[in-house]
Parts: sequence; C-alpha cells; structure tokens
Amino acid sequence: MAGSFEAAEARARAVVRAREGVWRRDGWPWTRWQARYYAALAAVGHGRGASVLAELESLIAELEHLAGEDRLLQLRARTIRTGVLIDEGRPAEAEAEAEAVLRVLTRTMYVTDVWELELDALAAMGQALCALNRHEEAETIARAHLPRADGYLVNDLHLLLLHSLSGQGRHEEALAEPHRHSPELFPSYAGAHELATAVALHGLGRHEEAGDKARRALTACERHLHPSHPRAAAIRALLARIAPA
Repeated sequence: MAGSFEAAEARARAVVRAREGVWRRDGWPWTRWQARYYAALAAVGHGRGASVLAELESLIAELEHLAGEDRLLQLRARTIRTGVLIDEGRPAEAEAEAEAVLRVLTRTMYVTDVWELELDALAAMGQALCALNRHEEAETIARAHLPRADGYLVNDLHLLLLHSLSGQGRHEEALAEPHRHSPELFPSYAGAHELATAVALHGLGRHEEAGDKARRALTACERHLHPSHPRAAAIRALLARIAPA
C-alpha cells in the first residue's frame, strides 16, 4: 500500500522459500499460500501482472479444495486474476471469472463477512464489461454499489463510473461527477484519475487540456509504477491520439 512493490514481493518470496522445507510436514501450508498471494499482489500492483499470471493460476488451483472462510484467499487471488486478464486483452474470460467469484461469495456470505471482496469482484466485473463495450451495465454496477463502498473501493467504483460514462460518450457527465476518493490514495492508483479525466477532455475536443492531464498522469505512473504497467501504455496511446489533433 505504500508503493514499495518490489520490496513487498521480495519479502513475500523470502517467506515462500523459508517455508519450502517445512510445508509438506505441517500439513497446512497457510503461511506459504499467503506469501505466494502477496507476492503476486505486489507484482500486479506494480504493473507486472502478465509475469505472474501462470503463478497466480497455479496458486488458485492449489487452493481449490478449501471451503468456507478459508476459501476467501483463493477468491481474492481469482479477483486479482480478473484484472490481469483484462490487461491481457481477455475481457470475456475476466467477466466469467468475476461471475464465478460472485457465485461462490453468495454461498460464503452465510459463514463470514465478504462485503469487501464482493465489491472487489463487482468492480472487476465492471471493468471487464467496459472492455467488452458494455458500458451501460458497468455504469449500473458503479452507481448501485458506490453508496456502500469504503476505503480503496470508493476509488475503484468511482473510476469505473468515469470509464463507463466516457465509454458511452457522456464525457461532460464524467467531468461533472464529484470527486469521490478515499482519504488516502495508494500509489497503485497513480495516474488513474488523471487518465480518466484526460479521456473525457479528449472526447470533448479539449485536446490541450487533455494532453496536459495525460502527461501529468504519465509522470505519476513513471514515479510509482513499473514501465510496463498497462495504465502507462494506455496513457501513451491516448497521447498519440491527441498529438495529431
């Protein structure tokens, strides 16, 4: 959450290595599973999701036998996988994954509190729908669940709303949406709001403003995130579209 993605991943992988020799004896390698999850989470947050996708899928398969509250770690991993699939241009698979997570949560909610993970999965589904050009459905998700969101989920659902509005060509509405941020914006969100604003400005033909906002977004990405982060690629693509205008 502080943005030290590489340090977090290195520490998590150190735990995995430390547990390699004992997990077969303890019969319940929970610490090792958690460390593998956090290593993948750090890599994805940094913008290197593609490099850990196979590892993430291996962990998901290994956790398949868990049930009840113990299953939540696997569902979190599957939700992260949804985001990576979107970034990799596989939105239909991402939508199916998010739907599957929500189905399991419907059964799990009777044994533990899952509202945060539910909103995570709904936000991921909304982004998949945007990638599939089903922006109206994504807007419905954002508007229905923003009122009960808290913390980082406010950011996720607010950004989803902006994406869905611009995707429908409703750029003025996107710009008019009141800023809804959690009190603390994590470095993993670097450039995200600026990019959404730049897209709306570009859609309205306000190219100079859009370019300024996009360059600000790129600077934020370059300061906090890996050069291969999909958001940085999206910003560069937008700048390329703005340049001829």
